[in-house]
Amino acid sequence: MSRAFVKDDDSGPEPIVPRPISEAPNYVTPRGYALLERAFEAAQAAADEREVQYYRQRLDSAIVVRPSIRVKRVIEFGASVTARDANGSSLTIRIVGEDEADPTQGLVSWESPIAKAFMDHRAGDRVIVQRPAGPLAYTIEDVRYD
Repeated sequence: MSRAFVKDDDSGPEPIVPRPISEAPNYVTPRGYALLERAFEAAQAAADEREVQYYRQRLDSAIVVRPSIRVKRVIEFGASVTARDANGSSLTIRIVGEDEADPTQGLVSWESPIAKAFMDHRAGDRVIVQRPAGPLAYTIEDVRYD
């Protein structure tokens, strides 16, 4: 029998393999920070050391960005944006940190292609989003900060 699949040492538990951590700055909204705190507390309660380590690192590296309400209404981190494509379909997203992102809820990471395309624009601007399926043009209709 090959020794490749035989464990030699059963003296201890398997080492904890840490969750990967993004090298990008850990920008979070105030809501995103609160979600990280809750996830950290849940991991502690479940005695899940891997998750505890992950959320401790995310909390320690968090840069809380409080969206500023700007007269110019320029799209920045924390903005909620409503836009319409050439077919008339409406899209509403909020630009958030990677741990808070949930595209099914309209929450997109600031590092996503759509967020990057919208950043530094304002209502009335036409923006091209580069997608794997091809470029898609949007006209920004509204920018707000909640």
